[in-house]
Amino acid sequence: MTTTTETVAQRAGRREWIGLAALALACLLYVMDLTVLHLAVPSITAEMKPSSSQMLWMIDIYGFFVAGALVTMGTLGDRIGRRRMLLIGAAAFGVVSIVTAFSVNPTMLIICRALLGIAGATLAPSTLSLIFHMFQDPKQRSVAIGVWIGAFSAGAAVGPVLGGILLEMFWWGSVFLLAVPVMFALLVLGPRVLPEYRDKSAGRLDLPSVVLSIAAVLAVIYGFKGIAQDGLRIAFVAALAIGVVLGVVWVRRQRRIPDPMIDISLFRIRAFNVALSVNFLAIFVAIGYFLFVAQYLQLVVGLSPLEAGLWSLPSALGFVAGSQITPRISGRVGPRNLIAGGLAIAAVGMAMLTQVSGATGLPLLVTASVVISLGFAPVFGLTTELIVGSAPPERAGAASGISETGAELGGALGIAVLGSVGVAVYRGQLSDSLPTSTPADVVDTASDTLGAAIGAAGELPAPLGAQVIDAAQTAFVSGMHVVAAVGTVVAVAIAAVAWHALRAHGSTTSPDEQIETVALEPVADPIG
Repeated sequence: MTTTTETVAQRAGRREWIGLAALALACLLYVMDLTVLHLAVPSITAEMKPSSSQMLWMIDIYGFFVAGALVTMGTLGDRIGRRRMLLIGAAAFGVVSIVTAFSVNPTMLIICRALLGIAGATLAPSTLSLIFHMFQDPKQRSVAIGVWIGAFSAGAAVGPVLGGILLEMFWWGSVFLLAVPVMFALLVLGPRVLPEYRDKSAGRLDLPSVVLSIAAVLAVIYGFKGIAQDGLRIAFVAALAIGVVLGVVWVRRQRRIPDPMIDISLFRIRAFNVALSVNFLAIFVAIGYFLFVAQYLQLVVGLSPLEAGLWSLPSALGFVAGSQITPRISGRVGPRNLIAGGLAIAAVGMAMLTQVSGATGLPLLVTASVVISLGFAPVFGLTTELIVGSAPPERAGAASGISETGAELGGALGIAVLGSVGVAVYRGQLSDSLPTSTPADVVDTASDTLGAAIGAAGELPAPLGAQVIDAAQTAFVSGMHVVAAVGTVVAVAIAAVAWHALRAHGSTTSPDEQIETVALEPVADPIG
């Protein structure tokens, strides 16, 4: 089936571009809150003395609830209005951030982080769906998507730097107050520069579907993260299985009820399926490898959190630059060529990581990270555009939620699988390289993580401690090499898949124009 565009899309003006800047700020804060707590962990540990389980929940629960609520918030935005949903979320995010900053015990901090996750889940789908409504012209929309993608990368870069500065000067809670002025600005600018858009024909939100979707995603994310941290245990495998079953029940319910959260027929659109799969696997590689880079900077090279954040800036700036260049060249090169080519470039960067040595490998690691960022930048932007652009305008919020949920699941899977691979290599090599005089309890502790190994080595006599640290760092770098090699293979594989499956998108028209003409080609229904 094919359709044609009979009217020329209206071009965005000054108001829309100012609105885009406001949306980009919201996205920047959304990502920053995923990372700032990591820097504050030592201060929180010293003041609150949480258990190891409480500390893990403090770190993870924000991402859990973001992922679990994304589809629901996207669908709710389609019904009550995307601008209204965004402003409600921004207000909630600002208020809860203030409360979080003054938490008095671990339980309060965990609850506040969960509430921040629910509020944060309103931001990504609302901002993306508003962009698709504000920017009707395909070329302008590509630029806007590039800015949106760049804002996420900027948040990942700026978060550790600003967080490090604040922690040098103030108490740990100050990192959460970063969100307050930005959310206040969004509340002031939003009603003036952002349009309202809702699906006038949308029915009531189906509460059982909401519960099923949140429970399914939370169970899957919990299972993946648990396996990454503690290995294959019955509880984590059971969580994965329960999540999959709930997901199947949710899908079948969407096919029966009159007002589904998402139109399941979207999964019959080739462009939607391929773009979602490529985006998922690209996030899998990107998040999985960066987990090791962040540890390498602090635990192998020996940088402080602020210094590590500053050395991460080139990679983030490369991603921002790549995101802004993509719209300028996509019309000439074509989405298929740019996506496959970007994945190939990312594979080159991953291969470079396999050559990084010990503490002297910082220049090569930074260079490799920049190459990876430049490669992935067009992939994330174009696949996101294809995913949401394939959906009917009135379902853009729900499609945005699916896109972001897929990204969260891809990141969790990357941490679980690649993290497990790296840990297995680390433990295997460390057991063969530790000095024979190392006490048994230190061997057990060092086999857990590199950070634990360095901490345990500090309690040993200096010569033996230095040998333990050297063995642990060498084993960690070996694990990073294997992870980078796996990432290289995955990137090459999905580049080949994208090249083959997106052959209908190889011309020099924009993704939106191609969606109009060829993306509605149905494929076999994956649900059965």
